[in-house]
Amino acid sequence: MALLITDECINCDVCEPECPNEAISMGEEIYVIDPSRCTECIGHYDEPQCVQVCPVDCIPKDPDCEETHHALFAKYLRLTGEAA
Repeated sequence: MALLITDECINCDVCEPECPNEAISMGEEIYVIDPSRCTECIGHYDEPQCVQVCPVDCIPKDPDCEETHHALFAKYLRLTGEAA
């Protein structure tokens, strides 16, 4: 499952530089997460780094983008160029 940023986001700018996949960018009003790039940090870290640094706890799992651990790891391999 990819993550998403809710409208509780305060645009504090701490999540964007923490994302190893460059999945976080500024949207029209708040930061957004590109589900095609979000691996929940699988392959990079044990826990999503954006969730770890968010001061307002506004980054839950996106119920519209359910993915297994295997699918997230495959996405990580594709994004890093390690896929066969």
